[in-house]
Amino acid sequence: MDNSERHYIDRLLNLESMLAKKSLFLLGPRQTGKTSLIRHTFKKAKIYDLLDTSVFLAMSQNPGRLAQEVTQKDRIVIIDEIQRLPILLNEVHRLIEERGIHFLLTGSSARKLRRGGVNLLGGRARTKYLHPLTSQELGKDFDLLRAAQRGLIPSIYFSDDPRADLEAYAGSYLQQEIVAEGATRNVPAFSRFLKVASLCNGTMVNFTNVANDAQVPRTTVYEYFEILKDTLVLHELPAWRKSKKRKPLVSSKYYFFDIGVTAILQGREFRMGTPEFGEAFESWLFHELRCYSDYVTSESLSYWRSTSGFEVDFILGDHTAIEIKAKENVSIQDLKSLRALAEEKLLKRYLCISMDPRPRTIGDITILPYREFLSSLWGGEYS
Repeated sequence: MDNSERHYIDRLLNLESMLAKKSLFLLGPRQTGKTSLIRHTFKKAKIYDLLDTSVFLAMSQNPGRLAQEVTQKDRIVIIDEIQRLPILLNEVHRLIEERGIHFLLTGSSARKLRRGGVNLLGGRARTKYLHPLTSQELGKDFDLLRAAQRGLIPSIYFSDDPRADLEAYAGSYLQQEIVAEGATRNVPAFSRFLKVASLCNGTMVNFTNVANDAQVPRTTVYEYFEILKDTLVLHELPAWRKSKKRKPLVSSKYYFFDIGVTAILQGREFRMGTPEFGEAFESWLFHELRCYSDYVTSESLSYWRSTSGFEVDFILGDHTAIEIKAKENVSIQDLKSLRALAEEKLLKRYLCISMDPRPRTIGDITILPYREFLSSLWGGEYS
């Protein structure tokens, strides 16, 4: 039994209620807990694990075997790691139509599914994403420094040797997700790119600089970024463009899916009080906001930056501006970008999330301790 099983954490996604209505794709990076979640939720459902060689071979040699094995009693059928055998989606499609079976299809790559015909199920299955653990899911087990240094992949958060596990994770990602998919044959080049890309975490990317530093063509860099997005390792944060007084930039920013993985790729450790910890704090809160949007509201998440240099880290929906400061005493100078955006009076709230011990208000801006903000966020106060 591994660490993730010994420390199983109830997740926020209610798969039972979702599957009662419709079939579902559950996508997420490796080891985010998809298999543990489905085995805890559906103890009696028929499960096909395509990481099991015997199951994979049987289904790849005869996809029609799925229809032969599924009975009228099987109202929910689970196929784990469906991206390994996208041809099965034809059988899934037919069984949804002919027998009304609801399928739960998990995967760690949207890339192979798109190529393999996920659109064949158009309208017949919803898509949900499972992310690393949130503070809400961890409850009393959440520790900010632990999260910053280990990340929030379940097995690594509770690991007795997190650094070794993170190094193995980064290595297995290169080997399993990139090489196995045939996404690139030049592993050394992709490995160089991955380190350079990790150093761009939370920033607008200069693709020319990345190409130069990674020693690969600029066109290849664009392709590699698409691979990272398709394999759910990188999230794109679009620009919020609705400000009028100050012209907004339109370039996206990019965040890696887990701060522990980011740290190991960068070759550094996030410690309290360092500039690097500020980056980790912002990345972690992006993770919480992304999970809140995906799990609860489906609201947009973006950032704002003006051509004159003002920048606000996150815009939730079209109602809440959020600036992140990893410090215990936020000053008026720290709020200049929020104040510039607040002058336009386009949003309902302007928040600065920090490590301040108590909440306070300066003009239109509320400064909130991060724990209080998360309690309000997950409590539905900002929806």
